[in-house]
Amino acid sequence: MKKMIMPALAVAMIMIGGCAESSTLIRASSTSVRSDIFQELSNGGQAPAGYSDLRVTSSLKTHRPGVYSAKDIHGTPDYKLLLNIDGQAVQLQGNLREEISEARGLYDSEAGEGIRYRFSFNMRLKAGTHKIVIAVPADDLAVEREITLTEGSNSLVLEPVYKATSGKRRTGIYPVTSYKKGIRSFKIILNGKTI
Repeated sequence: MKKMIMPALAVAMIMIGGCAESSTLIRASSTSVRSDIFQELSNGGQAPAGYSDLRVTSSLKTHRPGVYSAKDIHGTPDYKLLLNIDGQAVQLQGNLREEISEARGLYDSEAGEGIRYRFSFNMRLKAGTHKIVIAVPADDLAVEREITLTEGSNSLVLEPVYKATSGKRRTGIYPVTSYKKGIRSFKIILNGKTI
């Protein structure tokens, strides 16, 4: 009996620790401690020497509002993406629309009725290495990375990695995932390369 309880307890502690780390990182990253790291760009133009223009984009899907509770902000304009670069924070509001999509394969994690969000933000900052935190407070998700930006134009794409649906598995060891369960992480792609 002890042999069965110990692994289950270890998994539970790891899950609780991961949630606590995300919550702490979200709280710490929600407030700007600096305001001189980046500036939002409303129009194009070439970045001056020593600077980078960074375009951050993400497209993700959530369930409709009110599916799980009246207080749930999924599917509403209050569902936001938080970016923090070197201590300067910005909350992005997505463009949202209802979406009904057919499965594009046997296990399409975005098939069904839901709300599609498209986030986009353009900024200018110094070229070089920066610490970035990407968070979705509604899903208690925070991801921290170090990115190196080259002079000129750069692109950062955030692709959602959805949570697993309980009890369902694909062939092999990978679970079936669904937007209805929320976002587990992001696949982060800087200038075409996953980081």
